[in-house]
This record gives sequence, structure tokens and C-alpha cells, in this order.
Amino acid sequence: MKIVHITTGSDGESHVEITAPQFTENEHRRTATQATESITFMKREVGFIEFHPAPRRQYMLYLTARVEIGLGDGSSVIMEPGDALFAEDTTGRGHTSRVLQAGVCAVVTLV
Repeated sequence: MKIVHITTGSDGESHVEITAPQFTENEHRRTATQATESITFMKREVGFIEFHPAPRRQYMLYLTARVEIGLGDGSSVIMEPGDALFAEDTTGRGHTSRVLQAGVCAVVTLV
């Protein structure tokens, strides 16, 4: 599992940082709690969406879909089932989305 964090840089382009979740060392093995506003499930069909900023700060949890996220510098990241996209690129040009494998994602809106 990876967490892909995209933010808007001073150049107006989306930038990425890839990390692994940080779990506690106790018997619960959980990450830190984050306040959320809502959750919805989205069916993603194979196709391409041009550059767009994230509509809000949100997590996109890839349950069964496989999606390539494109950035302004020409690089991309493949999101596999089990991965999480932490989208904070709410301004600027944003990112592209190419659905490689149709499936379901959970969209978790952050407070």
C-alpha cells in the first residue's frame, strides 16, 4: 500500500510525494485519526479526464479500480487497488486521471 500526496506548488502545477502509512507500534496498529466530513463510493470507468484540480481536500481510496495520475511535469503514478490518493491540489492546473481498470473507489472528504 502506498499513499500518494498531491499538492499545488508555487508554479501552479501539482507535485507528488509518495509515502507508506505510519502505523502505531501498539497492539492496535493504526494510523493517526483524521477528521472527515463524508464518504461516498464512485464507480470509475475506463477513460481519461484532462487536467483538473481536486474539488476539495480528500482521500481517494482505490478499492478495485486502477488509475494513472498524471502531473504537469509529464510524470505519472499508477494507483493500484489498496492505494490511497491524498488530494490537496485544489488550485492551479491540477492532475489528469486515466482509468486503466474499471472499478470502485471510496472518496473520503476531509474537514
